[in-house]
Amino acid sequence: MTLPKLRFGCGLYDRVIPLYSGEVKPEGIDFEFIGNDNPREIFDKMGARQEYDAAEMSSSEFISGLSAGTSPFVAIPAFMSRVFRHSFITINTKKGIKSPKDLEGKRVGVALYTMTAAVFIRGLLQNEYGVDLDSITWVQGAIEKAGAHGSPTVPPLLKKVSIVNNTGGKSLSEMLSSGEIDALAGATMPEGFGDDPNIARLFPNFVEVEKDYFKRTKIFPIMHLVAIRKAIYEKNPEVAGSLYRALCESKHLALKKMDYTGALRSMLPWLPAHLEERKAAMGADPWPYGVEANRATLEALTLYLYQQGLADKIMPLDKVFVPVPEGS
Repeated sequence: MTLPKLRFGCGLYDRVIPLYSGEVKPEGIDFEFIGNDNPREIFDKMGARQEYDAAEMSSSEFISGLSAGTSPFVAIPAFMSRVFRHSFITINTKKGIKSPKDLEGKRVGVALYTMTAAVFIRGLLQNEYGVDLDSITWVQGAIEKAGAHGSPTVPPLLKKVSIVNNTGGKSLSEMLSSGEIDALAGATMPEGFGDDPNIARLFPNFVEVEKDYFKRTKIFPIMHLVAIRKAIYEKNPEVAGSLYRALCESKHLALKKMDYTGALRSMLPWLPAHLEERKAAMGADPWPYGVEANRATLEALTLYLYQQGLADKIMPLDKVFVPVPEGS
């Protein structure tokens, strides 16, 4: 019997290393793990040319395509990237921005308006702080170089938004420092942060703010889910469950190894303290897979996509993911 082939593109995160190394193997699949630590490159290859059979994928790009009926993929609820986003809102310190509401009427840089990081940032600004997003001009471009950031495959926006592309010779980081933009809603921190007195965080006490946000909302923003080519899934639906089980096993093994502090698994000298802090704030598994364990986060994302004109409806979660075995 010939096993279905599955070429899987993903970054080499700690939670997938056992899968990459072969310590964990998906059952019933001829599996090939193609490591790539540039997620934008993975998304562009997957979205435009379907160069992988399965891959980590931008949550916002997948759901907006699904809503529009144009997605050639299905998804499973395994989440390769999650990041709290309060800490990635940076401001020019000379623009008088002291609170989120002060962003109204300003020029705010963003790598891609449609990227999941930007969706979550706008969502929390609107829904947590009452910011009028329509008053903001979004300046779109790469953070650390002039020009565009990637080539996303996304449907057209469903509402009018003030977006201008950065066609000058400066990066968004340089524009933030010079005051040509007032703030930056980033997926990464601008290059000058920490050295440039003109650049600061909107939330300097971001750890405290993000812990409170999670405690109140149970939202831990999901950046990347796992997408599978629909043609592969329709021919061999069992690959979804097999890959999901393997991803869960890989994650639990990585978590077990990280929790062993006899020899530190990462270059964090105070890792034991970080682990204790994490467990106190988020429990034993801070990174659950599955729909139910992530319902608050996923419902927030589908709401934000609808509010921001990236989807024509609030997508029901049972339409976003194909069925997989219970567990996380």
